[in-house]
Amino acid sequence: MVAVLERLGHTVSFPQAQTCCGQMHYNTGYQHDARRMMLHFLEVFRDAEMICVPSASCVAMMREHFPKMAADMPDASVGREVEALLPRVYEFCELLVDKFRSVDTGASFPHTVTLHSTCHSLRGIKIGERPMQLLRAVRGLTYVELPQADQCCGFGGTFAIKNADVSAALLSDKVRAILDTQAEVCTAVDNSCLLHIGGALSRQRAGVRCLHLAEILASTAGASA
Repeated sequence: MVAVLERLGHTVSFPQAQTCCGQMHYNTGYQHDARRMMLHFLEVFRDAEMICVPSASCVAMMREHFPKMAADMPDASVGREVEALLPRVYEFCELLVDKFRSVDTGASFPHTVTLHSTCHSLRGIKIGERPMQLLRAVRGLTYVELPQADQCCGFGGTFAIKNADVSAALLSDKVRAILDTQAEVCTAVDNSCLLHIGGALSRQRAGVRCLHLAEILASTAGASA
């Protein structure tokens, strides 16, 4: 992600003090810990001009649940901080397509690629066609539609642990759909989904790799793919 943004002429800083956005804690009932992480996030990124996030699920957490957590806190200034910060938070594809108007990132990736539309990107922050626009602008890349691309891969954070049988069934359907495309690479905008899908593909020795969209957009002619 940094390589892509710097190639497009932008200066990127990575605050070393940053931690988790708190989604895992919030979703499993640890509200106090989630609030503490939100406050830390606000402190670390308070002066950032733009905040680029390579995970749609994290962006969904910030947009949907930071305001709710802030509203439950006695200090009203926290709500004002959240309100001031959220307009500066962009999912990676949103930043490229909407803010920078940079569909062509100068990437070259001579492989057949299919896209898994993650639940949070599709239903949470609704990034729509942006990932496909970026992929179709990559030199040498052949894009193939994924059948039932809107279906969950079965990960869902702790869902995969608490509901292992259902998760495995969803994952099996997703892997079958990916293999039906005959793609060499499956990409997405959430590493958690790619970890889940990639594990199954690896165990089956399917010969299909999982790469985050940023990894594809960072590839250039002559680079190892």
